[in-house]
Amino acid sequence: MHGTMGLRGLLCVCLASLLALQAMPAQGSPTRSPKGGKAVDGVVIRSLKVNCKVTSRFAHCVITSQVVNNADEAKEVAFDVEIPRMAFISDFAITAGENAFLGDIKDKVTAWKQYRKAATSGENAGLVRASGRTMEQFAIQVTIGPRNKATFRLTYEEVLKRKLMQYDIVIKVKPKQLVQHFEIDVDIFEPRGISKLDAQASFLRKELAAQLIKKSFSGKEGHVLFRPTVGQQQSCPTCSTTLLNGDFKVTYDVNRDKACDLLVADNHFAHFFAPQNLTNLNKNVVFVIDISSSMEGQKVKQTKEALLKILGDLRPGDYFDLVLFGSAVQSWRGSLVQASAANLDAARNFVQHFSLAGSTNLNGGLLQGIEILNKAHGSLPELSNHASILIMLTDGEPTEGVTDRAQILKNVRDAIRGKFPLYNLGFGHDVDLKFLEVMSLENNGRVQRIYEDHDATQQLQGFYEQVANPLLRDVELQYPGDAVSALTQHHHKQYYEGSEIIVAGRIADHKLSSFKADVQAYGGQEFKTTCLVDEEEMKKLLRERGHMLENHVERLWAYLTIQELLAKRMKLEGAEKANVSAKALKMSLAYQFVTPLTSMTIRGMADQDGLEPLIDKPLDDSLPLEMVGPGKTFVLLASQPSPTRPSSEVQQLPNQVTGVDTDPHFLIHVPQKEDTLCFNINEEPGVVLSLVQDPDTGFSVNGQLIGNEARSPGKHEGTYFGRLGIANPATDFQLEVTPQNITLNPGSGGPIFSWRDQASLRQNEVVVTINRKRNLVVSVEDGGTFEVVLHRVWKGSAIRQDFLGFYVLDSHRMSARTHGLLGQFFHPFDYKVFDLHPGSDPTKTDATMVVKKRRLTVTRGLQKDYSKDPRHGAEVTCWFIHNNGDGLIDGVHTDYIVSDIF
Repeated sequence: MHGTMGLRGLLCVCLASLLALQAMPAQGSPTRSPKGGKAVDGVVIRSLKVNCKVTSRFAHCVITSQVVNNADEAKEVAFDVEIPRMAFISDFAITAGENAFLGDIKDKVTAWKQYRKAATSGENAGLVRASGRTMEQFAIQVTIGPRNKATFRLTYEEVLKRKLMQYDIVIKVKPKQLVQHFEIDVDIFEPRGISKLDAQASFLRKELAAQLIKKSFSGKEGHVLFRPTVGQQQSCPTCSTTLLNGDFKVTYDVNRDKACDLLVADNHFAHFFAPQNLTNLNKNVVFVIDISSSMEGQKVKQTKEALLKILGDLRPGDYFDLVLFGSAVQSWRGSLVQASAANLDAARNFVQHFSLAGSTNLNGGLLQGIEILNKAHGSLPELSNHASILIMLTDGEPTEGVTDRAQILKNVRDAIRGKFPLYNLGFGHDVDLKFLEVMSLENNGRVQRIYEDHDATQQLQGFYEQVANPLLRDVELQYPGDAVSALTQHHHKQYYEGSEIIVAGRIADHKLSSFKADVQAYGGQEFKTTCLVDEEEMKKLLRERGHMLENHVERLWAYLTIQELLAKRMKLEGAEKANVSAKALKMSLAYQFVTPLTSMTIRGMADQDGLEPLIDKPLDDSLPLEMVGPGKTFVLLASQPSPTRPSSEVQQLPNQVTGVDTDPHFLIHVPQKEDTLCFNINEEPGVVLSLVQDPDTGFSVNGQLIGNEARSPGKHEGTYFGRLGIANPATDFQLEVTPQNITLNPGSGGPIFSWRDQASLRQNEVVVTINRKRNLVVSVEDGGTFEVVLHRVWKGSAIRQDFLGFYVLDSHRMSARTHGLLGQFFHPFDYKVFDLHPGSDPTKTDATMVVKKRRLTVTRGLQKDYSKDPRHGAEVTCWFIHNNGDGLIDGVHTDYIVSDIF
């Protein structure tokens, strides 16, 4: 084992920015290293360092640690790092002896295919995945050979966001043993000059912090250094334990003496907008509060405490109201009232005495709050110049009134119509945060989780403080159209005191002289300012900071652009979503960021089972997730798991499909687990199978099997779908699809189209789009979206006649009673996979699956998704259920045989 390392796990997700490196627990007494650091079972952390370089709000942080195994046998150690939730990992490396293992960033699909290919061919490969859109915890366990050492280096990058008059850099420190060389070094360069700089450590007494933390700033540069000796790390003079356990926080701000803060380097610019000395706008604010029974106990107590404090912070010129929603909706006044002393006293009394009531009519509560603000805009002209804000707090999912998420999103959009922002606060872990986030993004706001903890009151107040003082509304940052391109968001509904708006973009060649920024907004009166580039100042900055400045400005632009594309894709569906995803992926690869669309492989580093790690930032908060490789299962947990995936986000992602194709292979994507199940149905040509059946609406999809034209007697050969019938009785809609023709309403002599046609048809609530010689898409309003793929027989193909594939693109509006071979899987279900072991085929892994209270033997395999490429398809890794899906499907497969396609 000398000189080698074994990988044992990788990534999970938590909160803040942590350093933790420790030897794994072992029996026997710990020994002390010669230098004075405590060795755990022979393993000592020789050094643990974090170095952050911040240039114009863009932070580039590198965490490096060296671990030494002084024992005469191999030892296992763990390296844990929590990084900010919005940061992107851009590099990771491990050095062991003379060997270096480096990260390589690829798109997710390539990484999956590479993993799958290597795993089935016996090469060294593996896949491990992280979860989270909150904070990320990187946790890797490795085995270090006897008398050997290993060095870890992790790099991540992010744009710092200004909140409450400052930028925060938070590093959570938890080495769990004394470290010979411990260091946190933060270097800040801000062209505008640094106005304040501070650093604190939650684990140090104030007087000790003042002694150990060195901080200084002058002009554009600031520096913080924390380098405690082993003795200074000790929790007491005779202790072998460390006191380094908590948050190390650096805060700073920049000078605001000039309204303009433009930075230009190498054909990219960053515009930082945070004007000072503005008068606060009066605001119209409505608080929409969930009072369903699930808020009982500490939640409602803390909510009331926060509301009472917030009411006390309202200014006399503000107007407000309160809306409560449980099973019913009630408002305090039903219209905006001024924040006079008498009204505030009455509101406090209302808050102190309201009680909880029943279910969650979230739609009704929101629409009532929106109506109050809209009425004020229309009937009270003096309030139309105020900054209007809607704040909603809930701890659960809609269970009363309108509960369909897509409909709620539409209702809220249509009611607000872009006039004011909606901020959603999700209280606890049972809340559907993804749904709330989409709603906020669609309405110029944002979402924040409120954690169920002793400080929930302070969390609520802290959020309100960020939006309590609007200074400008309808902020428009404009740039010459012929000089700039690829702008990040440059229109903001409101600008709040203590925050900052950042816009970045590209500047065309030879256009720097004409580049400028015009800002228009309303702040009690019209606000206008123009910013020009100081070219001499830019040249001076480049001389001072060189390539680092050029690199940071471009990467700042790339970071902001990718984050905005990822947020935008949450609100889109179908082709629009795919297009935005493709743009985000292209930039992620170009700038080597681990984003939700890319993965980092660590080539050459394999464990005893022959697996290499793959670092992966997931698309969203997910349930506990199992990812599997030959011989083992990795179980990875989200720190903030959502109990269900929002129905508005069930639309399938690229290479994550539910459908049926070829012989016929059924692919069932399980979004809660980011995994796919598959099974085959072996039946004779001519048999008609029920694929989708919604008894509430009558909507159905049935498919008839065909076989090869030349079949061997007594021998099973492949069958394929050669005829599909899609029916929606509520609108008298029928569609018959064969590899030759597409017929609308065949029973009543409807029009017939061929696959050579390009057409879009609508019948009442159903739209059919035929894409010439490729596919057709059927979209049912308040139903689902489905795709039929045409397979033409290619020269040399083993299949001797054309056939069809059928895919589900969106099923979230189908009823909970939908059934059929595919339809029964439209709604969440659970299963577990364990006991992985080599199968009868040495290139494949078998496992035990527990699903629907049954234990099945399943096999890891590959199927093909032809929804994007009908000729070649794309490989999909799945768990294969044998015997016609027995044990996974309800009943037996013959239960799904029907008499006709309609």
